[in-house]
Amino acid sequence: MKYLLPLIFIVFSGCSIKNYEQSQSKIITIKTPLLKFSDLGYLKKSADAVRLELFVAGNNVQNISINHLICVDDGCMGKKSFNEEFLSSFYPEDILQNIILGRYIFDAQDVVKTPTGFEQKIVTQNVDIKYRVTDKEIYFKDKKNHILFKIKDIK
Repeated sequence: MKYLLPLIFIVFSGCSIKNYEQSQSKIITIKTPLLKFSDLGYLKKSADAVRLELFVAGNNVQNISINHLICVDDGCMGKKSFNEEFLSSFYPEDILQNIILGRYIFDAQDVVKTPTGFEQKIVTQNVDIKYRVTDKEIYFKDKKNHILFKIKDIK
């Protein structure tokens, strides 16, 4: 019994409500073998967490929260497990959070700075990634794993 309360706290703190400091509406496209979405979404950020709220025709259809766990409407899981199930087991744990926040991926491998951001092209036996971050758009495409993320500002 003395271990039950801490265990419950650990399980539920992964998906607990956060106070997000920034909220922006975006056009979000996600295409993976298991997730397909393209419409309006809201990107909410805090210092240590990010949340995507995805809408179709004004109705909330999916939420993705990332802190030390990744939580979707069906539940929470570790980042590595999420990558294995929804993205690719060849990705580093923090790749989804880094893409959503427009940060370098794969430890800044092959980064080329541009006037409005940066680009990364990462080609290995397991991935063929083109990743571009500008002040208006985040674009990530992995041809080998059939994954696309686009997050664009609403004009």
